[in-house]
Amino acid sequence: MTVATARVVAGRYGLSTLIGQGGMGQVWTAYDQRLDRRVAVKLLRPDKVAGQEADELRRRFVRECRVTAQVDHPGLVTVHDAGSEGEELFLVMQYVDGADLSDHLAEHDPYPWQWAVAVAAQLCAVLSAVHAVPIVHRDLKPRNVMVKQDGTVTVLDLGVASVMDADTTRLTHTGTPIGSPAYMAPEQAMGGAVGPYTDLYALGVLLHELLSGDVPFSGSTALGVLHRHLYEPPLPVRRLRPEVPEALEALVLRLLAKDPQHRPASAQEVYEHLAVLLPARGMPTGAPLDPTRPFLRPHAPWPDRARTPAPQPAPAMPLTPPAEKPDVARAVDEVKRLLGEGRITQAVDILGAILPAAAEQHGEHSPVVRTLRKQYAATLMDDGQYRRALPELRRLADERAAEAGHADPQSLRFRHDAAQCLEQLGEPAAALAEYRALLPYYENQYVAGDPEMAHDIRRRIGHLLLALGDRPAAHDTLARLAHDVEHLHGPGHPLVTEIRRTLEWLGQVRG
Repeated sequence: MTVATARVVAGRYGLSTLIGQGGMGQVWTAYDQRLDRRVAVKLLRPDKVAGQEADELRRRFVRECRVTAQVDHPGLVTVHDAGSEGEELFLVMQYVDGADLSDHLAEHDPYPWQWAVAVAAQLCAVLSAVHAVPIVHRDLKPRNVMVKQDGTVTVLDLGVASVMDADTTRLTHTGTPIGSPAYMAPEQAMGGAVGPYTDLYALGVLLHELLSGDVPFSGSTALGVLHRHLYEPPLPVRRLRPEVPEALEALVLRLLAKDPQHRPASAQEVYEHLAVLLPARGMPTGAPLDPTRPFLRPHAPWPDRARTPAPQPAPAMPLTPPAEKPDVARAVDEVKRLLGEGRITQAVDILGAILPAAAEQHGEHSPVVRTLRKQYAATLMDDGQYRRALPELRRLADERAAEAGHADPQSLRFRHDAAQCLEQLGEPAAALAEYRALLPYYENQYVAGDPEMAHDIRRRIGHLLLALGDRPAAHDTLARLAHDVEHLHGPGHPLVTEIRRTLEWLGQVRG
């Protein structure tokens, strides 16, 4: 991309930097050329997705435009414009200058509990307004929360919001929950009815993460995480940080109750519990991104604002004149540095931008480009951008298989990672088919035999059968796997224990 060829959307919004990409499309920083201001532009290309999924994405995008515009609250990102251009849909929103809560947490270890209270109190105010529409956000998580320079919190992305209206058509395939597994309430995971109580559970997960440094339930697969949400109690945060007030720990545990009826009744009630823990009025430090500042000096001007202009967004890759070729080696060094600092999304943007130049300089099938594409796919997966990683992995698998055969271990590994992407994208049938095709290779000791990988794939197949509603097949698959692992490793092996718990639950359900 060059300065001369920078794209302008709707004859008005000049795109600058790609700052996010996911199931709903791309998000760019941009300039509104008419009003001379920075904005964020979200783009969707339904024509790039086949069949019913394209219609579903289009409906979800239109829904996002409408529901975001319905809520008037300073803590929710503002919608400026929406429309279509050719086959593409666009949504123009307020550009939020700050850090997302995930990065904010990573930069402050441990996160002050007073900050956690201040963030949660502000989120309660937003959720109260959202629920009054009535809307359920359904995907509240740190990546969807921005802490602005003045310490105020802004909630992003109502793209998976569900208007609580009996006449509203569901925008998901039956039985497919929308949201992020680590923050998903039990009723949402089971595909049941959601309500404001679902967002309050996600708020509890977020609070637990701010206070302890980690989400209460994690795991290697989405299904494993959801299973823990359903059946395991959360660890009380004071066991990890004794300085956290008892009242705050008790509130987090109430928010994380499995039964929605045992959670607080509303975001307003949660706010009232948090209000007594908020800092008293006083003089803030003046440092940016302090979420307690709005409570220390409500509505006060920010003294440093005049001396500290908002930082301008840097392009994902330096823009170069047409005659100047990008420096691939320098870009690779920059990617290594960013990955070392945990800045995965920016590394993804640079890798994606440098790949065409590398292919032109070294050849599409050169070792340099092949290595870059492997890194690109792996980094996309690390960043949770499974939809973008999937075609890259499939291409890598096909090319490797063409060179070394379908039983080549590296080709099989790419296919295995692609199946994981399908799992994460909520496509259990496609993931199941891929795992079933892979399993014989790992079970055949004369081809690519790997008993541990075979066991993991069989476990995934069992959970996917469960997700697809085939409980008898899931039970049989997991029972056989438990027998084989126990025969190989003994009854005390962790995988045997995990499978026995699932089988016990399945037996209760079948009974």
